[in-house]
Amino acid sequence: MNQETITWGDFEKVEMRVGTILEVNDFPEARKPAYQLTIDFGTEIGIRKSSAQITKHYTKEQLNGRQIVAVVNFPKKQIGKFMSECLVLGAVAGEGDIILLAPDFKIENGLRIA
Repeated sequence: MNQETITWGDFEKVEMRVGTILEVNDFPEARKPAYQLTIDFGTEIGIRKSSAQITKHYTKEQLNGRQIVAVVNFPKKQIGKFMSECLVLGAVAGEGDIILLAPDFKIENGLRIA
């Protein structure tokens, strides 16, 4: 595995925040199975949308109200007719085998990951 070393300053530029999933919709237009998520990141950041390929391990019912970790300072990305506004983070074990990163306890939306 070839890892590039980054500086502390590089890491500080990445805005990883905790958010709560408010709404989950199927995303039939996606090339790989995915959901469209609406996520609340608190008053400072607000509501953002994202597409996530997490259908293998999660149902829509399991995701509603769940807290997740996402990068909120990437540029928006057009995915078909859908505009993704953040990147939901997960551990990737294989093709379509993503396990979400999440806090152990219910915490305030918008808290920064450090």
